[in-house]
Amino acid sequence: MLPKESGQNWVTQSKQDNSVLFSELDILLRALDRFFNIENLPFSNEDIAGRNFYEELLAARDVILRVLGILEVVIPENRKNAYWFRKFAESKFMSERKIDDFRKDLYLQDTPEKGLYLLYDSFINMKGLISDLARSGHTSYMGFLNVGNLISKEIRENVFFNPFKKNMNPEFDMITNQTISKIARSLEDKDEKKHISVIYLYLFRFIRIMGFIELTTQRAVSLSSSLILLILLRSEINAFRTYVDKSVRKMKSSDLQMLLQAIAYQFSMETKRVYQQELKDILRKKASVQFRGKIENSHGILKNLTEQSIVQLTQHFDPAISGVEVFASFMNKVEQSFRLREDIHVLHAFVALFCSKADDPRERLKSFESLRNYMLYFESFTFRLLRHDDYEDFAIFFHDLNTIRKEMVTGQAFPKILDKIKQFKIFLETTLRHIGNRSELMDKQIDMVRIESLMNQYL
Repeated sequence: MLPKESGQNWVTQSKQDNSVLFSELDILLRALDRFFNIENLPFSNEDIAGRNFYEELLAARDVILRVLGILEVVIPENRKNAYWFRKFAESKFMSERKIDDFRKDLYLQDTPEKGLYLLYDSFINMKGLISDLARSGHTSYMGFLNVGNLISKEIRENVFFNPFKKNMNPEFDMITNQTISKIARSLEDKDEKKHISVIYLYLFRFIRIMGFIELTTQRAVSLSSSLILLILLRSEINAFRTYVDKSVRKMKSSDLQMLLQAIAYQFSMETKRVYQQELKDILRKKASVQFRGKIENSHGILKNLTEQSIVQLTQHFDPAISGVEVFASFMNKVEQSFRLREDIHVLHAFVALFCSKADDPRERLKSFESLRNYMLYFESFTFRLLRHDDYEDFAIFFHDLNTIRKEMVTGQAFPKILDKIKQFKIFLETTLRHIGNRSELMDKQIDMVRIESLMNQYL
């Protein structure tokens, strides 16, 4: 039998002490379920039936390890010891009748404690199963789906920790900004109040999911968990857009209808950029040094869009509220256009510098290194500001340039490299003209002080 509870319910106490971990557990369980839906994975077009799902299986195993890591923390030490002693006794001493009684008691799930034990037990077994399957180095499409079905069944049949029990769980899904919460509560029209509240809850859930994406790590478990959270966001965004489409019909204000349609459209465009461009086939590039960078860029694009959407919606009801009142690091669209124009201006300056040093191999190599170093900054901070139509050209150029070795710059391959960079220079000049024509930038001067300062950091 499971250890008898002593006075205080330890799960309740653990939830109070580890609220962030329980929130992450809720998100990871949801993410694992969605990960096994093929429609959510950022694949290129290929024969799915003949594809090897080995990398996907390893990513799922890493998330299971993260889930077990959380459970190891939230379950008290003496409870874990009792669990492992019971497992030992079950295999060595217990009669079949006693094992039957124990399992019957556990599967009853009449308390949150048993729900947590059952989750712990299931995921330990799942970790062992996936580790064995992964040893072959090949996982078929059906094998991947079957593992997904087992995991999904364990998650959804858990009485207390099934994240799909409610569409919006008041324990975790909430509007965390008091000003916005007050605005939602003050809406007089019942339909509008209901739908706007749910739309805010979706957007704040996106923020909550992204809060668990780690951007500073190189650990495989953390990177896989971050990637699977981004894949969960794809599913959540699809549900959000469907809900917005339904809600628009209930709104009486045409301005609000247009705003919600614009927000849904922006999400449709940015999800294409993230899942069809940035994360496309990312699990085939796990060894690449750019793996973490792609997760960081995708996170930046979706976080920026979510924050912009929350601020736009809030300013519809109260135009006096500024973005920084809602998010401390908020950058409005005008500021983003300024930043994008200046960063591209600097990129163009480094490209032009490289072209001007073509005749001197030593100077050429020096300017090439400056250009590459600046590109690292540009990828980390500016890629997310590019529009969908421009993104592909930047991504291809950056990929091609990152494959060039130093000896190629001073060797026989140089003419082709120079030709490629000259073509990109022309593309940058065209892009700068288009950005300069944006209404918010018309007649606005470029901040040359910032540009010179930025260049000096990479020269």
